[in-house]
Amino acid sequence: MSALKILVIPGSLRSGSLNARLAAVAAHELAQAGAEITRISLADFPLPIYDGDLQAKSGVPKHAVNLKRMMAAHHGVLIVTPEYNSSVPALVKNTIDWVSRVQDAHETRGQVFRDRVFAIAAASGNRLGGARALAALRLILSACHAQVIPNQFALAFADDAYDEMERLKNAADSEGLKALARQLIDVSQRMM
Repeated sequence: MSALKILVIPGSLRSGSLNARLAAVAAHELAQAGAEITRISLADFPLPIYDGDLQAKSGVPKHAVNLKRMMAAHHGVLIVTPEYNSSVPALVKNTIDWVSRVQDAHETRGQVFRDRVFAIAAASGNRLGGARALAALRLILSACHAQVIPNQFALAFADDAYDEMERLKNAADSEGLKALARQLIDVSQRMM
């Protein structure tokens, strides 16, 4: 059996992002559990704001096609999203909008969402930890017919959540992230 592959996507480009930090910790946790991890930056896949007229005129951008193919090469995907105004940031939504338009030969549009398992996490400096963004992201992914695992992880007070080794200080946070990683791996393995 081939190694289980998980793609980790931080939904922030900001330097020192709380969500990029959480994505790094989650990637480490998934690797410790035996998965082969690829962690990317959406900065490497720049996309214009989705516009149906632009798609009709120029097709789907190359970076959306490349990201979709990268997703397709993995069994599971973890998206770690910031929360902006109680929802997902434009970067995350726009990326999903474009990737959902990619249709390679011998597949239906958006098939990449239906054929793999998704997990979602968020980090925020407030007490909700990005929970509202997770609700919005779950809805968006569900509309793409993605299988999103029941466990999700919202890291509250994330600006003070790490020790000097960049590990989660709070045992409950650490256990919550481990539970998310275990469930993503378990469900992804069943789908292999």
